[in-house]
Amino acid sequence: MKDQMENMPVMAICYDFDRTLSPENMQAQGYIQALGYDVEDFWLEADALAHENEMDGNLAYMYVMAKNAAEKHLSREALMEYGGKVKLYAGADEWFGRIKSYGLTRGVAVEHYIVSSGLKEMIEGTLPARRGDFKKIYAGSFCYDKSGVAVWPAQAVNYTNKTQFLFRIEKGVLDVNDGRVNDYFPPEKLRVPFENMVYIGDSDTDVPCMKLVSSRGGHAIGVYDPHTGNRKKVDKLLEENRIDCAAAADYTENSPLDGLVKRIIDGIAARYAFEKQKSACLKS
Repeated sequence: MKDQMENMPVMAICYDFDRTLSPENMQAQGYIQALGYDVEDFWLEADALAHENEMDGNLAYMYVMAKNAAEKHLSREALMEYGGKVKLYAGADEWFGRIKSYGLTRGVAVEHYIVSSGLKEMIEGTLPARRGDFKKIYAGSFCYDKSGVAVWPAQAVNYTNKTQFLFRIEKGVLDVNDGRVNDYFPPEKLRVPFENMVYIGDSDTDVPCMKLVSSRGGHAIGVYDPHTGNRKKVDKLLEENRIDCAAAADYTENSPLDGLVKRIIDGIAARYAFEKQKSACLKS
């Protein structure tokens, strides 16, 4: 386990955002309405555009947003402002710092990453992001004209290309323009081995990431809305062996999800302690 902070193994917890950390799509919590759309009409227009042009769905919704942004003078700052209004599940505001602190008590350096098809600028406006709780946010983003208005997608993240970011985290090659993500890294040079990785998501759009992490020794957790209690999606993921376990998206202390993640941290700490002892035995 290379690249330890203060001689500790590094653990990465990677999160989808919409319906994983927040109960609704972030764009529908004020921003779409500010463009003058009914939420359903906005998504219908974006979906129609995608189908008519054989277009990636995320690029389609970002095009519709950019098309209307100039008229409404909606800028990066506006996206961040609307992001600050995005509702998070119970306990999520305190979760990231608390879990990081728990990791330190167990000798594990916990890092939090967002891997989302939503908008980076909106996520950057949330309290945890403004507080610096995330090591890196991978999400869709815009480039802006001189007046600060969105004009073109800078990054689009869909359910399949999400997996590239997990390899970036594994290798410590976090810059999206760093081509070393395709280089071979020997196991001892990997910054965060997949066995030290957790992916938390809510639906089949997370399946490639979930399966990748789980198949390489990490942990995939499916979450569902604790208010509705609807487990249909995560139960399907469990039946199809896409995830290891499921829990309500309740990030409060002592919730089932809290206990589950802490047990994973404990497991990493125990494994690392054993590997240190085994290494000492081999040298003696």
